[in-house]
Amino acid sequence: MHRLFAELEPSLIVTEQNLADRVRYILRSNIFDVAELERLRREAVPSSDENATAEDAAPQMVEQPANVDAAVNTSVVVDSNDDGTVAQELELEHMRSILEEAIVETRSTPLENRPRLPRIALSKRNRTVVRALNPMLVTYLEASRDLCETDSILFGAAWPSAVS
Repeated sequence: MHRLFAELEPSLIVTEQNLADRVRYILRSNIFDVAELERLRREAVPSSDENATAEDAAPQMVEQPANVDAAVNTSVVVDSNDDGTVAQELELEHMRSILEEAIVETRSTPLENRPRLPRIALSKRNRTVVRALNPMLVTYLEASRDLCETDSILFGAAWPSAVS
């Protein structure tokens, strides 16, 4: 893992022990759910056998969307008989509008005039907010054309989370 990291990020000097400690911290603190960890593992360690059989690839392709759908859609599904779910959907729409406003405001603010982001505490509420924002960000990030726009999107998403 250290060799791969050194190849990908030659400008950063990280010891094997430091890298192992960081991985252990991420795994123990449950920052990412199981589906997200699997996706990150697949991205980080590309298949060494490019001629892998379809049987090897198929279970991963079938398994991952089910986990992602379960993680993402739990609070998004609207059932008119359940007021709690409708309230969650309205809260997500409210979050989406705040996100859009923050992105627009961030794009119009020069980089040197942006306020410094405070450190966001690890709490269940903040994790829930981040998990709700992540699927929303995909649309914006896929449409991003350059690094400045990506920065504005990410800062715009982080700012409301940090100040709430």
